[in-house]
Amino acid sequence: MGLLTPDFGLIFWMTVVFAILLFILWKFGFPVILKTIKDREQSIKTSLEAADKAKAEMKLLQANNEVLLKQAQDEKDTIIKEARAIKEKIIREAEAEAHNVKDRMIASARESINYEKLQAMTELKNQIANLAIEIAEDVLREELSNREKSNEIVAKRVKEITLS
Repeated sequence: MGLLTPDFGLIFWMTVVFAILLFILWKFGFPVILKTIKDREQSIKTSLEAADKAKAEMKLLQANNEVLLKQAQDEKDTIIKEARAIKEKIIREAEAEAHNVKDRMIASARESINYEKLQAMTELKNQIANLAIEIAEDVLREELSNREKSNEIVAKRVKEITLS
C-alpha cells in the first residue's frame, strides 16, 4: 500500500477520535459557542435598536432645536421691534417736552420783556412827569413873581372855571 491509501485501522481510529471530539464539542463546546453567538446576536440587535432609537431622538431633538431656534428668532425680532417702538416713543416725548420747554421759555422771556418794558415806560413817564412839574414850577415862579401878572392869571383861570 502506498502513502496515499490509508490503512483500515487508521481510518477506524480517526473516525473514533473524530466522533469523540465531535461528542465533546457537541456536549460542551457548541452550547457555549451557540450561547455566545446568540448573546452576540442579541447584543448587536439591542445596539442596532438603540442606534435607531438614538437616531430618532436626534431627529426629534433636531426638530425641537429648529422650533426653539425659530421661536428665539421670533422673540428676538419682537424684542427689537418693541425696543424700536419704545425708542421712537421716547424720542417723540423728548421732542414734545423740548418743544414745551422752548414755548415756556419764550413765553417767560416775552413776559419778562413786557414787564421790563412797562417798568421802563412807567419810569420814563415818572421822569417826564417830574420834569414837567419842575418846568411848571419854574414857569409858575417866574410868572407869579410878578404880582400884577399873577393876579391876571388867577382872574383868567377863574373866568375859565365859571364859563365852562
